[in-house]
Amino acid sequence: MEYRRLHGWDVTPQEAIRIQRDLRARLVARDDGQPDFHTIGAMDVSYDKRSPWLFAAIAVMRLPGFQLVETAGVRARAMFPYVPGLLSFRESPAGLEAWEKLRTRPDCLICDGHGIAHPRRFGFACHFGLLVNLPTLGFAKSVLVGNFESPGQTRGSVSDLVDAGEVIGAAVRTREGAAPVFVSVGYRISLATAVSTILACASGYRIPEPVRRAHALVNRLREAGTEPPSTGSLFE
Repeated sequence: MEYRRLHGWDVTPQEAIRIQRDLRARLVARDDGQPDFHTIGAMDVSYDKRSPWLFAAIAVMRLPGFQLVETAGVRARAMFPYVPGLLSFRESPAGLEAWEKLRTRPDCLICDGHGIAHPRRFGFACHFGLLVNLPTLGFAKSVLVGNFESPGQTRGSVSDLVDAGEVIGAAVRTREGAAPVFVSVGYRISLATAVSTILACASGYRIPEPVRRAHALVNRLREAGTEPPSTGSLFE
């Protein structure tokens, strides 16, 4: 799959912050008409902070039923240091290499990371969604910034994630009795649609099925230590 080349990656942290602020003005935090997502992609990037290598995997699944359509994975060398708040500059190049391997363009992409629930309102899901020009949402198991009241214990309960008086995401109960997860807008999607998409993908587990699959894939790739010889072959 192709993507937009909006900037270079050989930048300093100060330049990266400027790029974030410039690109933030280009975000679209609303749905493209009536959302109708049949294929959902999920991406996960894994690495050891002490290692120069990153591993990225994407899983594409068809709803309903969670049929696995395609996977792609890569090993890539990090080009940017580990800097909290700037992780998209470390992780996106590897994610884009995996994206280039895909033959199936999903209708929506879940990024394992935050969207606008970020100190500069431009987390990984915003950055990656803008690059691939696809409805994208952020999914996280913990809060980076903001406060929330615990949602009800029943599945589907939701409460606002708020920072400086602004709703930047939602705490969502995807499984009764389990800890909430945190959902935020990435690009070309509303918060309501992002939340409903996560709930549609959470089938009996706290973690949505496409994210679970991407996480399993990236862990297998990391254990193997090398890039798979062809798209998905390591994961079948």
